[in-house]
Amino acid sequence: MSYQTAYHRWVGIGPYYAMFPTSFVEDTIKKYTQPGDWIFDPFAGRASSVFIGTALNRPAIGIEINPVGWVYGKTKTSPAPKEMVLARLEQISLNADSFSFKIPDSFQEFFNLCFSEQTLKFLVSARNMLDWRNSDVDRTLMAFILIDLHGSRQRSFSNQMRQSKAMAPKYSVRWWKEHKTTPPEIEPKSFMQKKIDWRYEKGTPILPAQSELILGDSTQVINDLNESYQNKIKLLFTSPPYIDVTDYHRDQWLRLWMLGEELSYKRKTEKHKATFASSIEYEKLLLDVFQKSSQLVCSDGYVYVRTDARKNTFEITLKVLKQCFPGWKYRTIKQPYSKNTQTALFGDKSSKPGEKDIVLYRQ
Repeated sequence: MSYQTAYHRWVGIGPYYAMFPTSFVEDTIKKYTQPGDWIFDPFAGRASSVFIGTALNRPAIGIEINPVGWVYGKTKTSPAPKEMVLARLEQISLNADSFSFKIPDSFQEFFNLCFSEQTLKFLVSARNMLDWRNSDVDRTLMAFILIDLHGSRQRSFSNQMRQSKAMAPKYSVRWWKEHKTTPPEIEPKSFMQKKIDWRYEKGTPILPAQSELILGDSTQVINDLNESYQNKIKLLFTSPPYIDVTDYHRDQWLRLWMLGEELSYKRKTEKHKATFASSIEYEKLLLDVFQKSSQLVCSDGYVYVRTDARKNTFEITLKVLKQCFPGWKYRTIKQPYSKNTQTALFGDKSSKPGEKDIVLYRQ
């Protein structure tokens, strides 16, 4: 990807598991909509569909249950002015010694090996001071911190880790000890300033259409959209989580801690925040979301859903869509993986069925 425009520097904000490829989103939106048409994504992730839609002059609405993805998406669609972000960075840095964080015994070794003392003080200061839910400035700075909270050593705040997800604490400690790696000694303020300078170097993206990105559970939120958006959506464009593939909240446990949640590597107990291991519960989720979403899609609209090509996930998704959009025609498009999946990094060389796209339409 070229980074010579503001659009390309902002569209990719947010390392996240199972991200929509940018070119795929652009092509799909252009094919099924015209400027001014509304787009809706009830499983927005890092909100690529919302951001790209608005950049192409299509107003868009998204819902995301994971705060990490929501912070990324809101920052892309409404970034704060650079000068204000840098001023807030200065405040966070000046207060780095003002807050304390008692690390639980079970995480003590992890934090000692993951972050330098100076880095951890900065992160704790940011965790306490940034009101990312209510302030565009705070949210923008928090997004930049989350991007590099962990990743390649010397290019992030952490000891060597994956960037897209945080591994288990015990696994990380064992790996760091085996490879004799230590936390990078960086100066957080200057480190962040370089990242911010690069992001804003080409300006901020021009987004001619309006957007709304809601933090919440689609099963509880969509009904609130009916009054304003009923029969208004031209393209329902989304990719629900797949059955028993990943745990989006557990994958982001360290970033969720940064956002103020309790420090824990345990699986979430709240509904729709854990791995979707039960086919029955998965079908209930899709049925609830797509049944409510069907009230928003206009009669000449389209439904475009990317799903898992594995038989169970695909058949449940198709069954639910046919039930929620009775009488609509549909076609499927095979999407084989063009490169090794993330599991190949851990020695799993078995072939993967890839994904399938389901397109529903009336005409």
